[in-house]
Amino acid sequence: MKPSKIKAKLEAGEPVLITHLGLADASLFELASLMGFDGLWIDFEHHGFSLETAHHLMRAVRVGTADVIARPAKGEFMRMGRLLEAGAQGIMYPRCDNAAEAAEVVKWAKFPPMGRRGLDGGNPDAPYCTVPTTQYIERANRQTFIIIQVEEQHAVDNAHEMAQVEGVDVLFFGPNDFAALNGVPGQTDHPIVKRAIRKLAEAAGAAGKAWGTICNSPAHARELMDMGATFLAHGADIVLIRQAYERIQKDFQEIGFHFDNRWRVEADEAAPEAGSLARHGLTL
Repeated sequence: MKPSKIKAKLEAGEPVLITHLGLADASLFELASLMGFDGLWIDFEHHGFSLETAHHLMRAVRVGTADVIARPAKGEFMRMGRLLEAGAQGIMYPRCDNAAEAAEVVKWAKFPPMGRRGLDGGNPDAPYCTVPTTQYIERANRQTFIIIQVEEQHAVDNAHEMAQVEGVDVLFFGPNDFAALNGVPGQTDHPIVKRAIRKLAEAAGAAGKAWGTICNSPAHARELMDMGATFLAHGADIVLIRQAYERIQKDFQEIGFHFDNRWRVEADEAAPEAGSLARHGLTL
């Protein structure tokens, strides 16, 4: 199994920066990995990736140095093994409620004696039956890391217990869902969100575990790092591409070009929410 760049950095106390890729284009995954990002976040909770597509995308990542972080949907415990077999080093598990659910994630992501993950060996993580079984199991258990997402108030209240679960490496705060579920959608800088982040940071620190969230700028990243965060996410391919097109249109409008931008009117009408993506680090 490919050694995890992220796990090595976290164990050394170094900060980690990951970025989100939502377009199913292997070239993007190859490019970002060659550029040296710590991790590439591929999302099966919200996007339409198939497992077959995941294999191709993760194969492209292996030409570079990035780890792959795969997020299944809540409760998809059996799928985690297949994502790890495809080459993911990390599992990001969403909407975790309590320590019992976090322990269930560990059980399905780790081989015995740490867990109950099913054993195959004929996939890229082994790779392809070329490593003795005992060595494969030991490497996989050591290199695979688990990120538990905290996205609701009751989960924040249970963060201390979740952080204590053996096998959990990172607590990751989900600001967008947390804000929406607490009646302040898009307001990820709201006091209720900031209080939750502080509580999660305290829980992770008490257990000696890493924690993090989405950052929207280097200054925001520094603020979070001053609170102890070492696992940060920033950027999304679809937003970066949209912003680049917007810059092209702006530059050319200044010399007389006009564009029939169909979504701009709707976006302007929804101005209070227009900053939502920026507050989630989904910007340059």
